[in-house]
Amino acid sequence: MPVPGDSSKSDARRNAVVASAVRQFAARGFYGTSTGQVAAGAGISQPYVYRLFRDKTALFVAAVDHVSNVLARAWEQAGQRADGNPLDVARLLASYGAVVEDPRTVRFLMHANCAVDEPDIAEALRRCYAKQVDTLTALGLTPEEMREVLGAGLLANVVVGLGLAHSDAEWAKAMSGR
Repeated sequence: MPVPGDSSKSDARRNAVVASAVRQFAARGFYGTSTGQVAAGAGISQPYVYRLFRDKTALFVAAVDHVSNVLARAWEQAGQRADGNPLDVARLLASYGAVVEDPRTVRFLMHANCAVDEPDIAEALRRCYAKQVDTLTALGLTPEEMREVLGAGLLANVVVGLGLAHSDAEWAKAMSGR
């Protein structure tokens, strides 16, 4: 049980709201999702969302920041070289595939890219991409390798977002590498 002044309950609620935001915004985008839908998905009231976030944009930005951290942690875990072998770009890409296995994460990122007319969202996306570049650079990737990894990751977003791994269409097989 939280003690007075302990923010663990508030942090837990905030995390639940951000997780709901990723799911809800993934389904309908920034412009098509209400804070009421996010609140319902988190099992709280809409006014409580506004106690945690000043407005819908701030909530969306928090969701972008959350997804950015998830991606960076995945890159970092994949880049750990306990075996002493050089960093393997294929291993990094496989880790990204595991993160984006949930199409909602991918759809959320796609919707975020479509909402860049909102200055705060555009800035959050710049931070997100900068964090991915910084993380991959810190792992020792060259600029060329970093672009290869991020380019393949963006293609993976399309493949997962459109469910192409399950399509028998030849063009879908070509895009998904099957």
